[in-house]
Amino acid sequence: MANIMIVEDEAVAAMATQVMVSRLGHAVCATAASGEEALQALPRAQPALVLMDIMLSGELDGIETARRIRERYGIPVCYITAYTDPETRRRALDTKPTAFLAKPLDPAQLQDLLTTLDH
Repeated sequence: MANIMIVEDEAVAAMATQVMVSRLGHAVCATAASGEEALQALPRAQPALVLMDIMLSGELDGIETARRIRERYGIPVCYITAYTDPETRRRALDTKPTAFLAKPLDPAQLQDLLTTLDH
């Protein structure tokens, strides 16, 4: 079982992702609606993986937040987003994410991703 942090500004999407993670046998150690909130919660939460939406409320988008997480903490980030235009994808890939999953989130894809944490 791994601790997962969810960074998502849409409450319904965050709740659905939290339920999915729990059903797959993992724990949600923290949720955040903004990049700033995520960076503040990260040291306490100590997740094994961050599930990150790209478009967030607040000053930082998910890509900049992921860049800071990787630089400061070395924690892997998986993007979960509806925004897959070429420029957004290029910016996201520059942060070397663990994965890039499209919304709506497919439980089978999430399970495949979380299975890699168990090995």
